[in-house]
Amino acid sequence: MDSEGLRVEPDPACGAVHAPPQIQIDKVRVVFGGKGAPIIALKDISLNIAPGEFVSLLGPSGCGKSTLLNALAGFITPTGGSITVQGARVQNPGPDRGMVFQEYALFPWMTVEKNIAFGLEIKGTPPPEIKAKVDDLLGLLKLKEFRKSFPKDLSGGMRQRVAIARVLALDPPIMLMDEPFGALDSLTRRTLQDELLRLWQSLRKTVIFVTHSIDEAIYLGTRIVVLTYRPGTIKCDLQVGLPRPRDTSEAEFNRIRRELSLLVMEEQQRFTDADTSGH
Repeated sequence: MDSEGLRVEPDPACGAVHAPPQIQIDKVRVVFGGKGAPIIALKDISLNIAPGEFVSLLGPSGCGKSTLLNALAGFITPTGGSITVQGARVQNPGPDRGMVFQEYALFPWMTVEKNIAFGLEIKGTPPPEIKAKVDDLLGLLKLKEFRKSFPKDLSGGMRQRVAIARVLALDPPIMLMDEPFGALDSLTRRTLQDELLRLWQSLRKTVIFVTHSIDEAIYLGTRIVVLTYRPGTIKCDLQVGLPRPRDTSEAEFNRIRRELSLLVMEEQQRFTDADTSGH
């Protein structure tokens, strides 16, 4: 399907679309498995991402969204092609890319403030600087009253706030987010979406955000990249120029939702057909 009907002007909150690329993904290919039954997870993925963009990666299970994010993070090495950040080739994880997972990945034996401070302590940051940074983030993420709490005493939404704060403590220019709100109830999810947008607009990070939710992709992204079912290729790449705060009941939001739904359902059907055929 031609995605041209989806295109609107760039998000006015993001002045980055005309800037030189911060991230360059050039013909990236990722293959898993041995010679007997290789699985082509990604094929010829090419994207340029400018500083300050909020890119939503959208598609059905098996399309390679998380694989692409892990390659950006340096957790896996592409079989072919290259990924560069600020002109330097990505070969390993680095402090310029912070990762937020769906599972929170907090240390259960540490308090909220200790979890946030962990990366700074590993870096050898002086204690007064750590305290100042942690205090700022506790305020920014509305966590002050929970600073001495342990993860087991927090709701899912609060744990994810702590996970985001821990990444922000290291001040990476790029945040990679793998379905960070996928396990949350709808009300908490919307609250954290709004919190994330507030942080993005104030801190001007570049965000790459993996989601299965079409509404979430439109609500958050300055840009939406739809991937095909395996092998993952780019099916659609569009700029979203809806004003913020975005109204999910507004006519243009619903038009984009309908068009994206058709694109994603085509790939979901391919996934279903492959599953029933045993491939």
